[in-house]
Amino acid sequence: MEDGKPNGTGVGRIYRAMLCSVLGFKAAFKYEAAFRQELLLFVVMVPAGLWLGTSGVDRALLVSSLFLVLIVEVLNSAVEAVVDRIGPERHELAGRAKDFGSAAVFLALTNVGVVWLLVLL
Repeated sequence: MEDGKPNGTGVGRIYRAMLCSVLGFKAAFKYEAAFRQELLLFVVMVPAGLWLGTSGVDRALLVSSLFLVLIVEVLNSAVEAVVDRIGPERHELAGRAKDFGSAAVFLALTNVGVVWLLVLL
């Protein structure tokens, strides 16, 4: 690779990063039921948010809160995959890491509720 960097530089690096992202989306969809459920929520609620928002800022808040859930879920899945890769035995820190990820997803979902209530009421 160019300059000794494993993914290269420039446009080639951007293209390879995009391919990795596509693989990540495919894996999240295939292996993570929560991601599929939240993606369904996203697909249903984005049109509703675009329709219900009365300004560009309203629509941006409603839709971005939904994007945040998907982002946090993918990061949570990454943490879980790394913890599971380390080993199957139960460890307090591994459990704590998974619980932190779960709490982050819960907060992102709560954020959707709060944003939607504040914008629409």
